[in-house]
Amino acid sequence: MQYLVTSSEMKHFDTQTSQTIGLPSLVLMERAALAVVEQLKKGQFNLHKVAVVCGYGNNGGDGIAIARLLKLQHINVIIYLVGDPNLASPETRQQINIAQHYNITTITQSPKTLVNYTTIVDALFGIGLNRNITGDLLQIIKLINQSNADILAVDIPSGICADTGKILGAAVKAKQTVTFAYQKIGFTLYPGHEFAGEIIIADIGIYADKKPEHYTYNHHDLARLLPDRQNYSNKGSFGKVLVIAGSQNMCGAAYLSAKAAYKVGAGLVRIYTPECNRDVLLSQLPEVLLTPYIPNQIDSDQLKQLINWASVIVIGPGMGISTDTHKILSCVLASANIPIIIDADALNTLANDIDLLKQAHTTIIITPHLGEMARLTLQSIDTIKNNLVATAKAFAEKNQVICVLKDAKTIVATPQKPTYINQSGNNGMATGGTGDVLTGIIAGLIAQHLPATQAAPVSVYLHGLIGDAVAKKLGKHSMLASDIIDGISDILNNQTLS
Repeated sequence: MQYLVTSSEMKHFDTQTSQTIGLPSLVLMERAALAVVEQLKKGQFNLHKVAVVCGYGNNGGDGIAIARLLKLQHINVIIYLVGDPNLASPETRQQINIAQHYNITTITQSPKTLVNYTTIVDALFGIGLNRNITGDLLQIIKLINQSNADILAVDIPSGICADTGKILGAAVKAKQTVTFAYQKIGFTLYPGHEFAGEIIIADIGIYADKKPEHYTYNHHDLARLLPDRQNYSNKGSFGKVLVIAGSQNMCGAAYLSAKAAYKVGAGLVRIYTPECNRDVLLSQLPEVLLTPYIPNQIDSDQLKQLINWASVIVIGPGMGISTDTHKILSCVLASANIPIIIDADALNTLANDIDLLKQAHTTIIITPHLGEMARLTLQSIDTIKNNLVATAKAFAEKNQVICVLKDAKTIVATPQKPTYINQSGNNGMATGGTGDVLTGIIAGLIAQHLPATQAAPVSVYLHGLIGDAVAKKLGKHSMLASDIIDGISDILNNQTLS
């Protein structure tokens, strides 16, 4: 597990370290500068002629210290100090005074061009930036990006909102970013992620007196996160998934969700779908149990029996928006005491009647993409894109559900728990049916007794990890949802063998 922090959390940790623990800010600044210089010296940057572009905040103080350390190693370096000197932090004022004693060339006028430098260190703005950049500062960022130099950003590329990843007018596009103590949320999300380049996390001694409220997984975590499989077992030991999916002549989503649940290890999977889908589904997935229903003739007693049979329920993929969908969803929410995963057209039905959620008395997981989330929250897609984490968290808390908000960086928000921000996956997965596969994976892991609060983020990470492996094998242009299902075995087998 890797923690991710907001700007306010990072500021708190900085203050805690310097004021409560007693490690001076200047010491932290020196350690930050040493970490950046170490990275610059590893050979990926041409240090023939270096410009360090600094603001007057503490990020600029880091930059001035970096320039001094480079000068001491006989590297040709110049400081561009831009902004309002009246706003200089005490630490940055002290770094300016120190730099003067070392005779480092410092220019306090905005540069006209930066094309003559081989490397530029961006220390213009830190994580505290919360307004759009304008005027001369906007022009400087444009000059940095137009320079053709290797660019290293200090802590965060200038112009990225540390909390949302939003571009605040303009942003430096870095080759590498050396960030301190923790990765910031702003460059785990798009569009900020595209500006950070390779991210190096440097431990400079900052003390955290509490756990951050956001996290992600990496490949070292997966093996310990997957459910155990006991040797003394049978198909009932690994749970029963009820997939309520499909509509007339629309059975693909039901197939994808059901097969994905089987492939991650569920013991039994049953599909509840219109009668017309029966033959196709049984021919494509003979392992599945199937209970058909006649449209407009929903048997509530039969449906309740299926609910009582199951360990976890998926509802929505490919169902369409209809009276049947509303009736089935209402029955499931009112009757089930097992986890329910609401996806696709069940979400769209819910958007038209959000009070249906009040019937539920069990764990609910919703898996909306941006369009579905817009309908659920009555917000624009752009608003949600600019506030992914906050939107997911607010909906989860308000409605007491686990919210899996699907995007290029999927968010899993759980009431009163840390929020997961996914870093696996790729754009080859932006194709029809991959969401149905994810829903099936979540259900399959819950069926194997993984708590829903853990199954949701683990499934999102696993889903993306499989997508990354498939992309390497087939290329991103050629990926299908069924390829992700086929790739499940390889990933799970590697975890079992490791």
